[in-house]
Amino acid sequence: QVQLVESGGGLVQAGGSLRLSCAASGRTFRSYAMAWFRQAPGKEREFVAAINWSGANTYYADSVKGRFTISRDNAKNTVLLQMNSLKPEDTAVYSCAADSPSNSGSYYSAWRYDYWGQGTQVTVSS
Repeated sequence: QVQLVESGGGLVQAGGSLRLSCAASGRTFRSYAMAWFRQAPGKEREFVAAINWSGANTYYADSVKGRFTISRDNAKNTVLLQMNSLKPEDTAVYSCAADSPSNSGSYYSAWRYDYWGQGTQVTVSS
């Protein structure tokens, strides 16, 4: 029902910026909360940021707060993650996720989300 495709990853030096995009297909996109998670080699998947269906509420992991900004453009069916002041510790595969309209629970939990993109690699060099 929903397909998510991430783009915008790449190699950047520490202190630089990247903007990740998540393109969603599905007629009920506007009803979904969206989130970004990341997973580095040898590490568990961790929450990065989330945004509710309207974009009025955003949520961030402490590790990215003040550096990353999540936003959505429902008219274009896209969710963005603007990443500034990147650190080598941000290196990971970043995945976009979407929930379902009836879902409840914590925005920080991967269990909330039903749909996942394939991920895009972000590498931050020192």
